[in-house]
Amino acid sequence: MTAPQVQHITSKDNALLKDLRRLSQDNTAYRKQGRFWVEGDHLCRSALVRGAKPAVGIFSESFWPLAPAEWAQAAIKNVVIPDAFFHDISGLESPASMGFVFDLPPNAALQPQMASVILDRVQDAGNVGSILRSASAFGFKQVISLKGTAALWSPKVLRAGMGAHWGLQLIEGVALSALAALAIPIVVTSSHRGSFLHLALQNNELPTSCAWALGHEGQGVSAELEALARLHVRIAQPGGEESLNVAAAAAICLHASATAFHAG
Repeated sequence: MTAPQVQHITSKDNALLKDLRRLSQDNTAYRKQGRFWVEGDHLCRSALVRGAKPAVGIFSESFWPLAPAEWAQAAIKNVVIPDAFFHDISGLESPASMGFVFDLPPNAALQPQMASVILDRVQDAGNVGSILRSASAFGFKQVISLKGTAALWSPKVLRAGMGAHWGLQLIEGVALSALAALAIPIVVTSSHRGSFLHLALQNNELPTSCAWALGHEGQGVSAELEALARLHVRIAQPGGEESLNVAAAAAICLHASATAFHAG
């Protein structure tokens, strides 16, 4: 195997460093550049385990001599920069010492039969990342992000996703009309309509393959999307809270569907 190229950068005005700052600090820069940035042990390792191939490896000067071979040989090209430059790029409170630049994968084609999660204008990056983790954990491999949802490959969503991105088929910027291609039922949660989720599970009312629609933190699922739903369910809240965080609700609903699938 040919050893990766190694470039040492010493100027803070280097064009690559400017691009990296944008990727780490601007939620939509990846769309303009066609690539995205991840840093730190966990995310980088998760990507490699899933077979993702980084375009560029970025290492701090102090860490480069200590870098494990699996990281030092992962990309075609490695760039070594002063520790202070890496700290300037990093989006973490405690900066890591290495990261990878990946080419942005093309938007996947919608698979009509694939168990899915529909994100309808979910705004918070932490919520979106958490939902991606639950989707991956419970076997919902297609995530359909409607227009107005937080950017899926943004730094904050990547960090909150904790590596889930590489196990999912992600489709961004989808128009509501595109959901007509789905051949599986859409299921929506409601605070006032439909069966309680635990009863729907007990009574075998939950489809074994479906698309869960999860909506805006304040407004919920849009009326237009709700009208497309085949089933509405409610999550019992005996403690009396008015509503659940959307990411918490997602985990409960997706786990219930996974239980229904295995029971069936």
